[in-house]
Amino acid sequence: MKLYPMKLKYSTSTAIWGGTKLADEWGKKSSLSPIAETWELAVRDDGMMSYIENGEERGLSLEDYIKKAGNSAVSDSYDGGRFPLLIKFIDAAKDLSVQVHPNDEYAKKEHNDSGKTEMWYIVDAEEGAEIVCGLKDGKTDEDFARAVRENDYSSVLRRVKVKKGESYFIPAGLAHAICGGILIAEIQQNSDLTYRIYDYDRVGADGKKRQLHVERALDVVRAFDEEEINAIRYAGGGERDPECLADSEYCSVRKIELDGKRAFCADETSFHCLLCVDGDAEIIFSGEATPIARGECVFVPANMGEYELRGKACLLLSKI
Repeated sequence: MKLYPMKLKYSTSTAIWGGTKLADEWGKKSSLSPIAETWELAVRDDGMMSYIENGEERGLSLEDYIKKAGNSAVSDSYDGGRFPLLIKFIDAAKDLSVQVHPNDEYAKKEHNDSGKTEMWYIVDAEEGAEIVCGLKDGKTDEDFARAVRENDYSSVLRRVKVKKGESYFIPAGLAHAICGGILIAEIQQNSDLTYRIYDYDRVGADGKKRQLHVERALDVVRAFDEEEINAIRYAGGGERDPECLADSEYCSVRKIELDGKRAFCADETSFHCLLCVDGDAEIIFSGEATPIARGECVFVPANMGEYELRGKACLLLSKI
């Protein structure tokens, strides 16, 4: 089977906190409004699926392509189970709920599922925009439990002002929230397990308050310091150069600031996912050029070999 760079068609989802940027500024199309998320690289059994848009496999879902090409299109170590990564754009016009995700052990025991560790790249942020990212310095798990009982979240949750181009690593167990005025790219474990802690007493489209999962959250929330987060973020042992946003056991993410041309190699260890967050470029492979513009995503199969990027763009290169 021919291996080549595959442009992917996204899926969309809506939510009460979603905005208009993905549609108005990024050209994303959907019957849903607002577009809260586009799932750019998705192999799921819940209907959210990426489809190939170019070449001889055009129209095939990424899941069916992998079945056809074999597990080695993902990695020589891939066993054919759940695809490891899920990659999204998230447009938060309003604050998302404060939430937490379980780790693999808890998710397996309670849900027969995998946990969820993720990384955020701030694609755009309005002036003064913030995220919730863990507990304030010195606050403990017990402080958090007290805050839950007393509905006093502001006393324990750490809020951080963010700017375009920054990245944040969110390990399982870290309380977090994307707040209004932020557009992010999220690279995460392929799981949708989320425990809502606090949702501002909002109601959903059905007129009812959205379900909270406080007891579950109390089971898994824990206090992290920066050293602990970085130990997980860079557990792969890769060199912490300015391009390396993460090198964890779940994924490796590099920020490629392209101005001209650079060579890369998708070897047997992993596929590459290229997500363009600014500018535009071409992927040159076997004498053919595949364009990638802002907001587009390309799947490069493992074992494809050497390829070249040309242009002026900022891309996130993710692999396992």
